[in-house]
Parts: sequence; C-alpha cells; structure tokens
Amino acid sequence: MTPRQPTYFMRIEAAVARSMLAFFTQLGPVRASNFAGRFCRCIGPLLPVSKIADRNLQLALPELAAKARRTIIRGVWENLGRTVGELPHLAHLQENTPHGPGFEVCGVEYLQEQAMRGGSVLFCSGHIGNWEMLPPAVARYGVPFASFYRAAGNPLIDGMIRHLRDTAMAPTPMPLFAKGARGAREALAYVAKGGRLGMLVDQKMNDGVEASFFGLPAMTAPALAAMALKYRCPVIPGYVERLGPARLRIVVQPPLTLPNTGNKQQDLAALVQMVNDQLESWIRQKPESWLWLHKRWPKSFYKKH
Repeated sequence: MTPRQPTYFMRIEAAVARSMLAFFTQLGPVRASNFAGRFCRCIGPLLPVSKIADRNLQLALPELAAKARRTIIRGVWENLGRTVGELPHLAHLQENTPHGPGFEVCGVEYLQEQAMRGGSVLFCSGHIGNWEMLPPAVARYGVPFASFYRAAGNPLIDGMIRHLRDTAMAPTPMPLFAKGARGAREALAYVAKGGRLGMLVDQKMNDGVEASFFGLPAMTAPALAAMALKYRCPVIPGYVERLGPARLRIVVQPPLTLPNTGNKQQDLAALVQMVNDQLESWIRQKPESWLWLHKRWPKSFYKKH
C-alpha cells in the first residue's frame, strides 16, 4: 500500500503540533501540565463532544446532579490536557522523587514476578490518569510490552507521536500493532511466541461481546480474554493515578484468576466481565480521571431524551 502523502493542510496542522510540543518542552513538565490542563479545562466543556460525556455520566452515575456532572467533565478535560502537556516529558520522569514531577509504582512485586517467570503476559488498563506513562514505567521493571495503536489521521503528527512513545520506551522500543484485523493477527502471533502485550480495553467494540459496565449492557472487545484463555497467560490489571502536575502513581494489581470451567464461551464471558468490573471500580474512585468522551453504550442510549 502506498503511504498517504501529506496534504498542504496536514503540513500546516503538523507545524502547529510541532510548535506546541516545542512550547511544552520549553515550559518543563510541571508548567506544561498546568498550562495544558487549565486551557483544556476552560475550552473542552464548550465543545459538542462534552454532551456525550454528560450523557455517559447520566447513564453510569444517575445519582449525580447536573452541577456534579459539569465538575467531572471539567476534570476530564483537565486530565486530558495534562496528559498531552506531559507527553514530551515522560522519558525524563524519575521514579520515587520526594516531590515535584516524577512517578511511583505500587505493586512492584507483580512486575518482578513476571520478569522472573518470563513468557507471555497481558496487561490491561483503560484511559485513566496519564495512561501514556504505563508502558515506560512497566518497562523499567524488565517487562516492556507491545501495544495496540490507532494511527493519527495526519501521518506527520502520527510520526511525532510514535517518536515520543519510542523515546519514552528507550532503550527498549516495542512493537505497535495497528488496530484492526491485521494488527489483531500480528498481536496474536506475538503473544503465542511468548510476547507481552498491553491493551486499553475501555472503549466500545460494535462486534465485541456484550458485558455489563456500570450496570448497563456494553459491547466489549473480547481479544484480551480470548488470548489469555488460549495461552493460559497471566492478565495483570493496572492504571495510572494522577497525584499532581506530572506526578503519577502506577497501580499494578495481582493477576486475575482465569476461569476454567471447560466451557469456552462461558469462560470468555466471565473474563470479559471481570475486566469490565475492574475498570469500573477504578473509575468510580475518581470519575474525572477517565475519558468519558466516547459513546460506550448502545446507540439507542444516546437518542434525544
């Protein structure tokens, strides 16, 4: 397939993005996080997509009043802005610094166990906190993992993002599998050969399996559960908690207990549900840390009401 050639407008868009990254780099991690977070907190709630977030909150947390939902949506945008502002600084964040920018890891023992064990392992998480910090933080404990990746529409911006991610993972850059049938086949072969794979499993997949999420039916990608059951490899849940500007806590939890009833479909449904339940428990702790901006539930739930 011939690579898509950038258009004039793509080049302009890329120039703006490059200037923003340079600006964030010059500001340093804390000021970049603060600036981007405050900017998005002001602008984001005015965008039409925030109506989706409000509807999601009505569905998932119906006990919340309108004012509480607006507060959460502002927090969602602030977290997203901070995540973008921190992106050029992830490679330089140090672990266990006493204060200021940096990160810490809870559940180190589960990573160390996997490093000693070797072989296939699946990491599962969602778009919570600064999810971009998960791969480089885990890699520092000897278990770097490959990931699925949705390419940006602009190939020039896509190249910038990939470069930032590779830099954060240095010196152990890992494969990125394109989302879609081909990428799924490549990821399956990678895990079959003993590879480690991380997946963000909190978005809707129309041709997935139905599971409960916040007590509502939600079509969910079954790939992680299918691979885990096929190869009987550990599934390790984890997420990123934001403690402050460019200050993050990576929470790693014990491997999930894989169901083994002998009924493949029943085991698949059970494991998918276990993962959804884990995600829900994290989101409920701090709702503003999750990306509520996509339609997670059936289309009919978003019709005018």
